[in-house]
Amino acid sequence: IIDMLALNEDKNVMYFTASPDDPGQRYLFRTSLDGSTKPVRVTPASFDGSNSYYMSKDTSWAMHTFSKFGTPPMKEIIKVSDHSNVKTLVENKALKEKLATEQLPTHEFFTVNACDGVELDGYIMFPANMDKSKKYPIVFYVYGEPWGSTVQDRWEGNSYLYKSYLTQQGFIVASVDNRGTRAPKGRDWRKSIYKKIGSITVRDQVDALDAMAKRWDVIDTDRVGVWGHSGGGSSTLNLLFRHGDKYKVGIASAPVPDIRLYDTIYQERYAGNPNTDPESYDNTSPISFAKDLQGKLLLIHGTGDDNVHYQGSERLINELVKHNKQFEFFSYPNRSHSLREGKGTTLHYHTMMANFFEKHLLNK
Repeated sequence: IIDMLALNEDKNVMYFTASPDDPGQRYLFRTSLDGSTKPVRVTPASFDGSNSYYMSKDTSWAMHTFSKFGTPPMKEIIKVSDHSNVKTLVENKALKEKLATEQLPTHEFFTVNACDGVELDGYIMFPANMDKSKKYPIVFYVYGEPWGSTVQDRWEGNSYLYKSYLTQQGFIVASVDNRGTRAPKGRDWRKSIYKKIGSITVRDQVDALDAMAKRWDVIDTDRVGVWGHSGGGSSTLNLLFRHGDKYKVGIASAPVPDIRLYDTIYQERYAGNPNTDPESYDNTSPISFAKDLQGKLLLIHGTGDDNVHYQGSERLINELVKHNKQFEFFSYPNRSHSLREGKGTTLHYHTMMANFFEKHLLNK
């Protein structure tokens, strides 16, 4: 069970979202409150992907939103009893017609195993009309921390469009959920990274890369890049610093280089008490391994970041300078954590990242 949505005692019914077969999807289920019946899936098979519902208090009606990977969302009002359409609210027809004219990538969801057998979920996007006799550089989009999951069968908005653009330039794009991410895979999955974020999490990413390279021989393991924002920026730093033999190019956007500078409720939840568990903080913080940087790093941060504070990147810069590690750095003046304020910021941000990958991975 992912979310309990609504219940009606008079009707002896409760509705909830779950996905027993695929952690990247979401469906509506119904069950009796007294346990007299087993849960029944309400979402029809035609809505294969991610579904969300906002239900009326008496559970008779709901606003249903559906999307899947590469497919923009639709929104409708439904009668819950048979999931029949009452009124379509959003079709996104114009966007779907626009996408139909673009050279979009093919994609595939997959699973691989970490070195200890833990199953990891991922997706991979291939350039349209890819020449299977050639090898292509691959770039990973990573988050890797407990607050999110990147491998979801849903519309990703401009993130999907940006990844599609990268495939149009000649990259394979992929993402993997390492253990501990916010996926409905049980208590052990979530708890397994306690005091191990930045070590076992990035180890899973490396294991996934190795397994993927064996499965798809079009992947050029000499040209591997990675990028991420916030916790994904931290994961990017840890991958570059700890596994520079695998990851050659990385873009860390608004990362947390030293977790002692981040929210106590977040860091103490996952890393313990810094006074009694200092080793956990040392082993989790990318800054502890900055001296081992081998590849190309682009560090990006907004000076007005209200969440992952700018001083963390300043501390990392000092550490890299101390060890004479060359890197590129760009600050967005007074931008917040989302890096979206100011005319032209979003386009500039994505263009800069694409150019960095093209320079160091594609044009070789």
